[in-house]
Amino acid sequence: MTLQQQKERNLVRELAQQIMALATSEEYERRRQRWRDVNALRKPDRAPVWCRPFGAWREIIPDDSLECQDPLCRSVEKRFRMDLFKDDVGDDHIVPPYWPVAGVFDCDSEFTWGVETYVSEATTEDGGFRYTHAIETDEDFDKVTVPTYTYNAQATDDALSKMHELLGDIMPVRLTCRPPLGAGHSIWLEKLRSMDKFLLDMAVQPERIHQLMAKFTEASLRAIRAAEDSGVIAPDNDRGMFCSDPIGEPDSSGRLHVYNLWGGTNSQEFQSVSPAMTEEFLLNYITPVFQQYGLNHFGCCEDLTHKIEQVLRLPNLRIFVCSFWTDLAKVVEACQGNYCIMWREGAALATLSEDLQPIREHMEEGMRILQGHPYQFVLREIETLHGHPQRLHEWARMGIELAEKYA
Repeated sequence: MTLQQQKERNLVRELAQQIMALATSEEYERRRQRWRDVNALRKPDRAPVWCRPFGAWREIIPDDSLECQDPLCRSVEKRFRMDLFKDDVGDDHIVPPYWPVAGVFDCDSEFTWGVETYVSEATTEDGGFRYTHAIETDEDFDKVTVPTYTYNAQATDDALSKMHELLGDIMPVRLTCRPPLGAGHSIWLEKLRSMDKFLLDMAVQPERIHQLMAKFTEASLRAIRAAEDSGVIAPDNDRGMFCSDPIGEPDSSGRLHVYNLWGGTNSQEFQSVSPAMTEEFLLNYITPVFQQYGLNHFGCCEDLTHKIEQVLRLPNLRIFVCSFWTDLAKVVEACQGNYCIMWREGAALATLSEDLQPIREHMEEGMRILQGHPYQFVLREIETLHGHPQRLHEWARMGIELAEKYA
């Protein structure tokens, strides 16, 4: 081992000690209990408040600020520095008291759907991109195949061994295993066909969209079977937003199954599609997938105001994601305390505003409507802090203050 390699190893191990101190602290356990309570529809001490920088990480922790060069150490360093930044923000960020290693699954095709997607035509420094779509002609629909996944125990053990060797004496290293494919039907549809074309297809050749959606559902169910066949499904209820009580009980042999996990998806690509067509072309196809999971969440940045009832009929739904554009009062009226509402702040309002007062007024109006109902307050998909390096700290302080006021 070279001097540089030893230096990088020591760095990530020092960071790991800091992370373990946070993960095992009383404060982080209070946060976990807050998440568990709200996701179990119990009354927490206050609503959880949480933000996800997403694309803004390139401003917060630029690549040239990282010290490690070794790819493994560099990825670990970045993950730890992100957690330390979130701790400084002061929201209800939590980290598990272990290092997770995801189970490895092999796919029987080079590309998930048998055809290449995301072939980029152009990108921007700020993360924007444009790409070609795999389905351009009618004949291209038939080129889409259904992938099959197989658990790779050797590759998984190798990944576990590497992390045990690096961190195992400081923090536990734990296998995490869930299906390698979820229910991202609308995302895959856009990736393969493009928004403008699939919206037209639903009107002029609906059988082609049904054909694709059926393949997506079969692929999701195959992925679930692969996870079940692995025999090593592990709990996934210790993440932010989805930290919860254990979901169901293990079987008589102590094994967990997909019905012990969180599932979920969204319908952003169906934003402009009618409720009836959203149900026909999307919700009907994700329903068999949702049936396999113990608890589900649905929604992201789309306006679901006119689709609330359809969403609430999804099986095993626990979290209704109410975006900045969805009518919050209507969601609260429909949910009646039977679901946890993830109320999402608008990223542009929260990060671009020079004046914090409109942000505070928006927060307070929503929390007044939500008072007495199980909810979490979330700010996600932040692409830039727009020259406001302390904005997330300010947002978190305001959110927590108001969550306490309306607890």
